[in-house]
Amino acid sequence: MPAITLPDGSRRDYADSVSIMQVAEDIGPGLAKATLAGRVNGELHDACDRIEADAELQIITPKDPEGLEIIRHSCAHMLGQAVKQLYPEAQMAIGPVIEDGFFYDIRYDAGFTPEDLERIEARMAELIEQEYDVIKRVTPREEVLRIFRERGETYKVELVEAMPEVREMALYHHQEYVDMCLGPHVPNTRFCKAFKLTKLAGAYWRGDARNEMLQRIYGTAWADRKQLRQHLAFLEEAQKRDHRRIARTQDLFHLQEESPGMVFWHPAGWQVYTVLQDYLRGRLRAHGYQEIRTPELVDRSLWERSGHWEKFREDMFTTESESRDYAIKPMNCPCHVQVYNQGLKSYRDLPLRLSEFGNCHRNEPSGTLHGLMRVRNFVQDDAHIFCTEDQIQSEVAGFLELASGVYRDFGFDDVIVALSTRPEKRVGEDALWDRAEAALERALDAWGVEWTLNPGEGAFYGPKIELSMRDCLNRVWQCGTMQVDFSMPGRLGAQYVAESGERVAPVMLHRAIFGSFERFIGVLIEHYGGNWPAWLAPQQAVVMSITDRHAAYAAEVEKELAEHGFRASSDLRNEKIGFKIREHTIRRVPYLLVVGERERESHTVAVRTRSGEDLGAMPVAEFRERLASDVARLGRTLSED
Repeated sequence: MPAITLPDGSRRDYADSVSIMQVAEDIGPGLAKATLAGRVNGELHDACDRIEADAELQIITPKDPEGLEIIRHSCAHMLGQAVKQLYPEAQMAIGPVIEDGFFYDIRYDAGFTPEDLERIEARMAELIEQEYDVIKRVTPREEVLRIFRERGETYKVELVEAMPEVREMALYHHQEYVDMCLGPHVPNTRFCKAFKLTKLAGAYWRGDARNEMLQRIYGTAWADRKQLRQHLAFLEEAQKRDHRRIARTQDLFHLQEESPGMVFWHPAGWQVYTVLQDYLRGRLRAHGYQEIRTPELVDRSLWERSGHWEKFREDMFTTESESRDYAIKPMNCPCHVQVYNQGLKSYRDLPLRLSEFGNCHRNEPSGTLHGLMRVRNFVQDDAHIFCTEDQIQSEVAGFLELASGVYRDFGFDDVIVALSTRPEKRVGEDALWDRAEAALERALDAWGVEWTLNPGEGAFYGPKIELSMRDCLNRVWQCGTMQVDFSMPGRLGAQYVAESGERVAPVMLHRAIFGSFERFIGVLIEHYGGNWPAWLAPQQAVVMSITDRHAAYAAEVEKELAEHGFRASSDLRNEKIGFKIREHTIRRVPYLLVVGERERESHTVAVRTRSGEDLGAMPVAEFRERLASDVARLGRTLSED
């Protein structure tokens, strides 16, 4: 007689085993209609699964986060059914849930097209409208193999063969289509109506570039059509803000196949880059950092001693010269230790803060490259603080203050903080990890912010604090890090003379604020939507002449602005002024200055903003003061665009 305890504390007794759906039906028809699955003693189960003994039960509906994940997983199965009906020769690989949706990797030698995507989506909708029941059957492993072999699903067979320890598996039957999964899945397809297929992409089987390339179909699914419409509106806005699209409009940078994952910066984009670098250099100098520069090509032996060769060998670009193996540095830390090691240090020299805009290379898989967000060549705003163990908390506190202030300058007030602890594969004794993790916990608690724990997500040499920013589309970008490292300094021979006279290894704090210039600029482009704050804009103002007669005055105004340190240009083309205004508005230049006869005679400019606001005529000196005020306010101009 199982006794079922519900979240509200109520209890229901049954004479025999009972399914989750039967319990929901007993509670009420409304709940039964909304039931997707159940959490039995903390574990998710299909609605058809039976409860054999006393248990705690939570009914899962589309309103629950787990319910939304179940819907998305079932939509992947619906995608599989539609594909197999339309393209029987296609072979299904894997179809997991991802953030905001799902995907399915498929082998289809003819290649799917956008038109195929429309056909598949239409067939999915037809199948879902049938509102048929999804049937779960727990099946012996050998029977599962037989079923998929008969159906020619070689990828499914490979997956099953890779799990010899599993004796039976859950098969989910969508009419004639069969797929395997841990589950749970929707009991009926009526839950899958709010979906949309979004894009096609390529993906290697099992994520290994040595395997064959499959096609990946992405989709999104939600609890209802209102949520779907809101998400599609979000995707449309995100597409408008895509940094690659805006980069073309503003002529910021480009990438090309001859140098995959490496950025060709154009003058406008490099202007943004250098302004960012100068800004951060000033902030670091004010916080006691000393800037250094280290080589990009380093002998293999250093990477072996630091532990990076074993951990990152596959991600490193290597070369050979005069019978010596070299690696292009994927990170800066071992080189910074070499600078520290030049000359014996005393405890009085600590903390020593060394910063570098370090040029790094990592051999990322080609399929993962994505504009500025994932590249092979990047510059880290890297720094390493060499300190005593007693100084860790104050140094971490100083970093948190610095980083949060930097983010505020760019208009990011919502900073999300997490602590990532020791991974399974790591260097260093557990006692050192205990001390490092405790030091970061104390620093975060002293800072007084909410933070979450990410067990097992630390670096191989130490735990880390991760700082993430929430952008205007509510997306979260992880940028800043602070990592405590008790291991690498000792591995690389770093020492200082303690107050006792003993020579001991310093603690090494690895920290970054932007993370990488490339990715941070990509985030900024999408956050601002191309509406750069005046202080950061590659071009702060453009002076446009109405006719050729006013060209000399326009050039004079441009020169005056440039002499006062502003980034201005002049447009002296023999084009209609309306055409010029539209063109520079599209380029999102903060201020558009029009000069004609009246402005020339009065030494004024007619000022417009990129948002279309007409500020009227004003003396050039007054405009300079306005622009200087905007520049001084840094990222706060974002909220006004």
